[in-house]
Amino acid sequence: MSDYHQFEYPNGIRLLHKEVPHTKIAHCGFLLDIGSRDEQTHQQGLAHFWEHMAFKGTHKRKSFHILNRLETVGGELNAYTTKEKICFYATLLSTHFERAFELLTDLTFNSIFPEKEVEKERGVILEEMSMYQDAPEDAIIDDFDAVIYGQHPLGINILGTRESVSGFQTADFHKFYDENVRTDRLVFSSVSNLSFKEVKRLADRFLAPIPARLGPRARLPFAGYVRHDRTEQRPISQAHCLVGGPAYPLTDERRVPFFMLNNILGGPGMNSRLNLAVREKYGLVYTIDSSYSPYTDTGLFGIYFGTEAKQLSRTLGLVQKELKLLRDKELTTSQLHVAKNQLMGQLAMSEESNSGLMQLLGKSTLDLGRVEPLSEIFERIERVSSTELRELANEVLAEDNLSILQYVPEEK
Repeated sequence: MSDYHQFEYPNGIRLLHKEVPHTKIAHCGFLLDIGSRDEQTHQQGLAHFWEHMAFKGTHKRKSFHILNRLETVGGELNAYTTKEKICFYATLLSTHFERAFELLTDLTFNSIFPEKEVEKERGVILEEMSMYQDAPEDAIIDDFDAVIYGQHPLGINILGTRESVSGFQTADFHKFYDENVRTDRLVFSSVSNLSFKEVKRLADRFLAPIPARLGPRARLPFAGYVRHDRTEQRPISQAHCLVGGPAYPLTDERRVPFFMLNNILGGPGMNSRLNLAVREKYGLVYTIDSSYSPYTDTGLFGIYFGTEAKQLSRTLGLVQKELKLLRDKELTTSQLHVAKNQLMGQLAMSEESNSGLMQLLGKSTLDLGRVEPLSEIFERIERVSSTELRELANEVLAEDNLSILQYVPEEK
């Protein structure tokens, strides 16, 4: 990733571009260092609601014109909100790149949040909440955040609550925008066959005139984790379980080796230890995996599985057995070699996705101030030792560090 271009404007906005000559498709978008963790208590769900409302009208366009601007040339316009980021992005033929750039700039900086549209979109988001509650494999992930982070903003559902969403008005969106948008904490990222000269020519027109919005914006750090075990009865036929706890933040040197440890345990490969020990050997689950989500000041590790209610205790015991093996026994030389090659291969393949690459450029720049070259990450992977992995397992995967959340069928 050393062959990308970056330019910073006086207003603090950074332009990132990687030229990929063999493609005809452009991927581009604004990534803002704003997420649900930046909400005040009375604003829960406002960041996600803003993401929806950005498409509902600007000073120069109504919702219909926003939605049709790229669709009529076969393009796609989308957005998402996470705990720490909001992203507005587009994918289309690079011949229409200017159209996407101008539209994304308009909806990111010039949305007016019409009151009539707020009322309509409120219903859409309330339906989105219901949809997630009807999907226990999704709901348990959100509820597990609350188990780990409690009332800290990281523990609050990105969608907010029915009460908070039901009360938002146009003025709330403008206030949240004014409180959180900082031009030095957002980037425009693109990947296409266009040259950097062509992209910067457009950026000079669209980004340079945006007024600077600078100044500090503090985030409440997380502290005070307390382990919890919680079981909830739900109107479901299958039991669902999440086991996990806090892990390392984005800037921690142990982040890369812990990614490897997570990959060994329950990564996307069918040869992960959890998949082999629980699904392949006993057929107790359809899905079992582990995940690691690093944030700016903390991280979250979790193992998810769903199984028959009568098999819940047995399955959880097998998971805990695999965790104990990682804590007690170092990988052999051959196992470590395989783990390194597997992770490096997965990382290399992920860079083949130009859409993912566009977002990686933006996220890395916002979080780390630079984009880590793949060669640098590979060097860190090569330095990982079996002893280091075992030490990480004993710290993060220790039994007294891991909380458990279980959904079980209601008793009849």
